[in-house]
Amino acid sequence: MPEANHRDRTAGEGKSHTSRMYVSEESDSGISVPMNHLNKDGKPSAEGEEGRPLVKENTHQSGTHSTQSEVRVSQGLAGVRRAARKRKEMKFTALLHHLTVALLRDSFYALKRRAAPGVDGITWQEYETGLEDRLADLHSRVHRGAYRAKPSRRVYIPKPDGRQRSLGVAALEDKIVQQAVVTILNQIYEEDFRGFSYGFRSGRSQHQALDALYVAITRKKVNWMLDCDIRGFFDNLSHDWLLKLVQHRVADRRILRLIQKWLKAGVMEEGEWKDTEMGSPQGSVISPLLANIYLHYVFDLWVEAWRRKCAHGDVIAVRYADDNVLGFQHVADADRFLEEFRERLRKFGLELHPDKTRRIEFGRFSEINRKQRGEGKPETFDFLGFTHISGKDRKGSYAVKRKTINKRMRAKLLEVKQQLRRRMHEPVARNGKWLRSIVQGYFNYHAVPGTSTVCPHSAIG
Repeated sequence: MPEANHRDRTAGEGKSHTSRMYVSEESDSGISVPMNHLNKDGKPSAEGEEGRPLVKENTHQSGTHSTQSEVRVSQGLAGVRRAARKRKEMKFTALLHHLTVALLRDSFYALKRRAAPGVDGITWQEYETGLEDRLADLHSRVHRGAYRAKPSRRVYIPKPDGRQRSLGVAALEDKIVQQAVVTILNQIYEEDFRGFSYGFRSGRSQHQALDALYVAITRKKVNWMLDCDIRGFFDNLSHDWLLKLVQHRVADRRILRLIQKWLKAGVMEEGEWKDTEMGSPQGSVISPLLANIYLHYVFDLWVEAWRRKCAHGDVIAVRYADDNVLGFQHVADADRFLEEFRERLRKFGLELHPDKTRRIEFGRFSEINRKQRGEGKPETFDFLGFTHISGKDRKGSYAVKRKTINKRMRAKLLEVKQQLRRRMHEPVARNGKWLRSIVQGYFNYHAVPGTSTVCPHSAIG
């Protein structure tokens, strides 16, 4: 069947199944943090996920086909989005029919072509050979229930603090189907997710999260900040709770079974299969969306309700995946929130990291208040690769100053130094081109308004 006719048919299917949906309860609307102090002319220019390689396997792909954030949406999926926008309480009982060969094709071309293969050993280039037959077979297996998820191949990458982060490299067909399901579910959840949630969402970047935080701190009555770190979020995510939360909006059992298959597929490490009773492997295509769904219910909706019902002053929140910061007008609100947040997380099998979660005095009046009490300068906090500092602009007005986190800068410089030693016999022009790409990548992310960088010379001496 010609591709155009196939798309027209699937679009019509999307309309015909709209009646097969039923209604349940849903929560209230979201609250967005204004973003007027924009970096990079307001454009999301940092999509490399600094320090957060969660989607490293499948980031944006250049070429003539759609990128991961731009997979073409059929007319039927557009109808799902309209229904999700209009009926916040609706559960969707018929979604899998939107997973068509055309969507699988777009999902394949959205993947990173040079990504490492999973346990199947199949590369992107190999799969492209005979692609249409492969996709037709994959489509048939998914719809017949014969599709089986393969375990992820576990690899480790170094973290800035010297520890290692585990990633799960999925098999290529698992990536394709996961990307297709993400495209379908995004039509629902992008209508539900709140304005202060920025991580791994199309059209939203880390720079925008930083912009929102800057505006909120400087324009709201913020005197205290909570820097919250959820310990091992992706390793401790509860499968049972996740499926319960997904079912608030998704009642298509075939979609739910696919999610279960990916969660239960396990991992392969040094040739040995290991079960995954909890957690979602970082590096898979589906993990960012599942994380956002989990925290949408566990954190975002709860924060909105808490701010409305319990707070006595202003409260701000910005979340990027499992990294979040909150600001409070009153210290009593901050302390109460922290205790109740701990209880909230415990209910869902999570906990705050005791050494990385802090309440600090921070805001436009913090320096004056601390000086009156005979205390030093306001403390700083880290968020998305930057250390945030209370300061003043050139006119003497309050401003939030930012600089690259020192330990990350040192780690990067040491890495560059080691690379230069290995490349010392290569032509100067080639090394210059390589070094320029490193510097350009750094400035693309870190050269934003209000940022200053102090180079730790001891790291490169």
